[in-house]
Amino acid sequence: QVQLVESGGGLVQAGGSLRLSCAASGLTFSNYAMGWFRQAPGTEREFVAAISWSGDNTNYPDSVKGRFTISRDNAKNTVYLQMNSLKPEDTAVYYCAAGFRLNIGTFYDSRRYNYWGQGTQVTVSS
Repeated sequence: QVQLVESGGGLVQAGGSLRLSCAASGLTFSNYAMGWFRQAPGTEREFVAAISWSGDNTNYPDSVKGRFTISRDNAKNTVYLQMNSLKPEDTAVYYCAAGFRLNIGTFYDSRRYNYWGQGTQVTVSS
């Protein structure tokens, strides 16, 4: 049974930092690209970051580029999202997702991912 378990969310002031983690089990982690998405109330799920199975390729939307960094440790079956210079508009539930052998051109597409975590709340106060 595949499980993705996020942790590290919480309440932070604007300008602060958080580091999210997502521990995967039940799958061959190195075969999967890993992504982070977020969803605020009343909005659609939004792509935040993704990383290839090897860690060589990453992708970010303009809204977080330069502030967020995704990384992975295949030995620990874990993907991370370092979030700096947080803004109130970053407030959302953050989800990690695993996509089997996704290529960089499809990282942004939530429909391409096979497995999802339960999400972790990130709240940024102004």
